[in-house]
Parts: sequence; C-alpha cells; structure tokens
Amino acid sequence: MEALRVIGLRKVYGSSALAVTALAGIDLSVQPGELAALLGPSGSGKSTLLLCISLILEPSAGTISVNDQVIYDNAWTGLDVRRFRREHIGFIFQGHNLIPFLTARDNIALAMTLNGTGDRDARKRALELLEYLEIGARAEALPASLSGGEQQRVAIGRALANEPPLILADEPTASLDTDRGMKVIELLRRVARERKSAVIAVTHDERMIAGFDSIYRLKDGRLEKDPPR
Repeated sequence: MEALRVIGLRKVYGSSALAVTALAGIDLSVQPGELAALLGPSGSGKSTLLLCISLILEPSAGTISVNDQVIYDNAWTGLDVRRFRREHIGFIFQGHNLIPFLTARDNIALAMTLNGTGDRDARKRALELLEYLEIGARAEALPASLSGGEQQRVAIGRALANEPPLILADEPTASLDTDRGMKVIELLRRVARERKSAVIAVTHDERMIAGFDSIYRLKDGRLEKDPPR
C-alpha cells in the first residue's frame, strides 16, 4: 500500500493569455515509513504541490491517492474532503500556528476533539505524544513560553494526533539553527520509522537533506528525483 500516489498532477492559475502553470504533470509515490524531501527555488511550485497533496487546494488535473484511496481524479471523487484530511493527513506549518491561549497539551488535544475524540481521552493521548516527543514536562506551558524547537515539537505532536498515514511539513526547520534543525529532521525520521507514516518535508536548506530517504527537486513546475545515494 502506498501512503501517497500522485499521477499527472497539474495546477494552472488563471486562463487564456494570463494562464500560469504552477505544476506541469507531477508524478510522485511515497511509501509508509519513508521520509521524503521536497526542494526547489522560490516560485518553483513547492507550496502549490504541498497544498494540492494536503487537499487544501484543488488541482487542475491528475490523480491523488492516499493509502490507496483515490481522492482526486480530475475532480474530487465525492468523499468528504475536510473530514478525510482531518483523519488521514497531518500538516506541520512553517510558523507552527499554535493557538496562543491553549497549553501545549491542549493544542494537540484540540486536533483530536475536532475529530470526535472525547476530551479526557484526547488530553491523555496529547500528554503521551508530548512524552514521546521528549517535552512532556512542558505540557501545561503556553506557546509564548516555549522555545522555537519546543513549539516545533508541539506542532509535530498536533500533526500526529489522529495517527495519519501521511504527514506534510512546510519548511519545518526554517526558524531553527542548523543543530536544532537537524534534530527536527531526526525526529521526523523517527516518526516515519516508528509510526509508519509517510513524511514529506519542504526545505530549501541543502544541509538538511542528509537524513532523508528520498529527495525530490521541483523546478518550473516539474519534479525530478535524485538518484539513490
């Protein structure tokens, strides 16, 4: 079973003479437990691809399957896209996007309660995730009192909350120094291996790619995979 399968994915903004092709026929396959890097210069289409894969942005053409379930086939296939996204896709935002008046634990628990988990069970699992991410002692801290690395771990915990088969990370190391950034990549690798989730991380930093299983480069809307190292 493939965690993610993308075939011939296209995204065109505008029409006629004003049309701009952001994605020009993307093929991509990521397996459970795989940590994949997505690199490319500004304007190459990285954000557009991530938004299409996360089912936030509707493509113009192509096919998207998650866990062998077809979600988009030149049109949405009729599933409840919002619910499917909540249940099957975790998203780690570049700016963390933590709710400032909720504790670290409650930021994670909220993702579960929105998905129907009872409050008590959600808070218990949130604490377990914080312990797994090695910041259990910070469970009752508000985001403003957390370091950048701690905030990133809470964001990762929130992405893991509903045990999704696919996790997408948008520049997860952008606000961190090299040492802390590498620790985040190591953590994402551990998550992929132990949780059997496919993890795709967008990065512009070549120093971070050593820990990835596969490396994809996007340029002018086209995707190429680096040869095995």
